[in-house]
Amino acid sequence: MRFWIETAAAVLTGSLSALTVIWRDWIEAVLGVSPDRHDGSFEWLIVAAFMMLTVALAVIARAEARRPVRGYIK
Repeated sequence: MRFWIETAAAVLTGSLSALTVIWRDWIEAVLGVSPDRHDGSFEWLIVAAFMMLTVALAVIARAEARRPVRGYIK
């Protein structure tokens, strides 16, 4: 179960990162504020944070998938 949650979170953060690269103003459109006053620096910070989180979640999900199941006998 944890594997699927981690995988879904990795897909979500990866998708938000891609969305931010494609449509940079989605944050302003959704939140209604521009923390960087439309210069784009906040969006690149978001892309970097989402990408790092995506990689971390993917590594954790892979480790979870490779972990032996308790009580399972081969």
